Amino acid sequence: MLENTGRTELSSLGEFGLIKHLTQFIEVKNESTVKGVGDDAAVINYKNKQMVVSTDMLVEGVHFDLMYVPLKHLGYKAVSVNVSDIFAMNAIPRQITVSIAVSNRFSVEAVEELYAGMITACNKYKVDIVGGDTTTSKSGLVISITAIGEADAEELIYRDGAKEGDLLCVTGDLGAAYVGLQLLEREKKIFLETPGVQPDLDGHDYILQRQLKPEARKDIPVLLKKLEVKPTSMIDVSDGLASEILHISTQSELGCSLYEEKIPIDPSAYNMAREFNLDPTVCALSGGEDYELLFTIDPADYPKIKANPDITVIGHMTNKKEGVNLITKGGTTHPITAQGWDSLLNK
Repeated sequence: MLENTGRTELSSLGEFGLIKHLTQFIEVKNESTVKGVGDDAAVINYKNKQMVVSTDMLVEGVHFDLMYVPLKHLGYKAVSVNVSDIFAMNAIPRQITVSIAVSNRFSVEAVEELYAGMITACNKYKVDIVGGDTTTSKSGLVISITAIGEADAEELIYRDGAKEGDLLCVTGDLGAAYVGLQLLEREKKIFLETPGVQPDLDGHDYILQRQLKPEARKDIPVLLKKLEVKPTSMIDVSDGLASEILHISTQSELGCSLYEEKIPIDPSAYNMAREFNLDPTVCALSGGEDYELLFTIDPADYPKIKANPDITVIGHMTNKKEGVNLITKGGTTHPITAQGWDSLLNK
């Protein structure tokens, strides 16, 4: 992106001037992108492939707080969370459209920072920005991104394909993004009460990165294909582990047994949760924004994944009549309920 040292008002460029200014840095990477930015609609050629489309919206004051979220990180995150949905279908993201609603409190340079983050993410995930919209907002910044991907029909994985006895697996670790959010909120509160006090964020890089700059798991579909393992169902963990397990169970008309002791939680997230007097397991179940992949596999495929340090078997699918349950470390059984963004954690 261009370096700007001053402040340029959005009104000085106008809508079309702003679009031209921001999109001049976009480079097309995919053959399927026939026509990108610059016409009434994008043109995408998928030939014999299946097109996969997903949309997510980020709203200031609901999904992010610009007091502690850098605009460049926000742009990167906005792309990551959208392409994560495409990877969860076992598809490859190819294009995105970007729509923003922005007020005059933002300068051209500020919006440019936002787009710089988006373009950095697009370069990482090898996707093209092919269009979008800009409009005025009177209530804060709104970002809406639509991601478009492709896959062979036989490669797609849905939420409703799990079978009784399938193993429930998850990538990476869970709960760190939520704990990172609590740390940022704590430091914001301290700053508002005592202006000028510098935030105490040293030593917390991992949980902050998980909240501010999450990475979509583009590596997992590639890994599973290499291991010759095709999940029977899959979903990304955006609203918390509990919510996503319930989605798979409901869509597949099954029950599930989740074992608390198997849930992967990074030590830094575990320790910080305890510092906040939070249960690390609850953070993993209801915190959200981890963007890991949750999937089920046939038990026969277990030997293929058991040695992989980035995949953890955390439970198994059961008969629907048995319900969806958490088996605690103490051996007791509790029904799993979805709380996600509206959980008691946030009240």
